[in-house]
Amino acid sequence: MQTTVDLFLFAGQSNMAGRGIFCERFPERAPAVLPGAGWEYRAVSAPGRLFPITEPFGIYENNPDGIHENLKTGSMVSAFVNAYSAGTHIPVVGVSASKGGSVMAEWQPGTVYLTDALNRVVAAGNWLNQNEYRIRHTFVLWCQGESDGDAGTEKEAYLQGFNRMLGAMLEAGVERLFLVRIGQCNVEGSFARYEPMMEWQEEIAKTNDRVTMVSRLFSTMRDRGLMKDAFHYYQAAYNEAGTEAGENAADYVKKHGREHSRTEEIRP
Repeated sequence: MQTTVDLFLFAGQSNMAGRGIFCERFPERAPAVLPGAGWEYRAVSAPGRLFPITEPFGIYENNPDGIHENLKTGSMVSAFVNAYSAGTHIPVVGVSASKGGSVMAEWQPGTVYLTDALNRVVAAGNWLNQNEYRIRHTFVLWCQGESDGDAGTEKEAYLQGFNRMLGAMLEAGVERLFLVRIGQCNVEGSFARYEPMMEWQEEIAKTNDRVTMVSRLFSTMRDRGLMKDAFHYYQAAYNEAGTEAGENAADYVKKHGREHSRTEEIRP
């Protein structure tokens, strides 16, 4: 008997990879993934089976010729999976593909990061189809943009780059990109540093019919003391953003999922 799952590629830069820690004021740890809510497919390190999702998510998935991210401490993935699965009653199979400090130019067709990410999700899809799983949907959860803000990337270059990246993802069989908007910079005198990027991401979600904004919570974290440094968050913040994103993604799928459901193998 086949098990129906939704396949998610978790991609972007460091706040998707996760830099979560705890402290006395914010003692929350990443939640345990609920039984049956989701598994990790490790395309790089162990492609022959599924693993329970644990944090730091994707810690074993370093590819010396592609995405190599060795600073993971705790992400939004576990909270997202719990909320999404609770809302849809469908388990998630997650694939890690995030790289801290990466700019949009490094996520273009033919680059090592995007090529590696797509190879990972294709490998996951093919393994699932060959092992008594039915893939109901294939999605991306994406959080990226701080490094482009730091680099001074122009709006047109960022928007065009995003569309090229998304086009390659759609060609590989991804149906929709769920977008987690970036937050603010926690540096004195630079509080508005990422506001243009947040505006561009709002524009993307409003104008691209394959993109859905699922969380804006990171922009509230600085004023609440939930940023652990200039760019990253305590685990409590990742838990909040992941839960909101999972709930909103689940709501979208419940309302619109039948319009886009696919059961065929995703394409290499």
